[in-house]
Amino acid sequence: MFRSAMDRLLGRSTTTSPAAAGTPSGGGRADTVAHLQDFVSSRVSVEAYVEPPNAQTPATVLLVAASGEWTRRRVPDERTGFDVARSLGVPVYNVRFTGYPQRMRDWNSAQHAQQKRRSNRP
Repeated sequence: MFRSAMDRLLGRSTTTSPAAAGTPSGGGRADTVAHLQDFVSSRVSVEAYVEPPNAQTPATVLLVAASGEWTRRRVPDERTGFDVARSLGVPVYNVRFTGYPQRMRDWNSAQHAQQKRRSNRP
């Protein structure tokens, strides 16, 4: 049976028994879904970038707003990352082919400069 992206992310089974229905899914996973949904609903023009797993980290989904602000969360695999992004209703890209958006790098630079100014204040 087909499992939705949110089901895979939350680790939910496709069969729903009365016992399973009352069992809470992992709080971390539910928090991840809530965080991604909140990010999308509270920012303008959010796009998703799926990052492949590497030796240090698993697959991730990166959400980037028009302002360049971003958030990243782990997903079980790349397919789930694409499915989650689609279920959030945002455009989704494979970062291996598109790279990271310039607005994200600009936002990171601005945040770093702001932090540096704050730390240099007397």
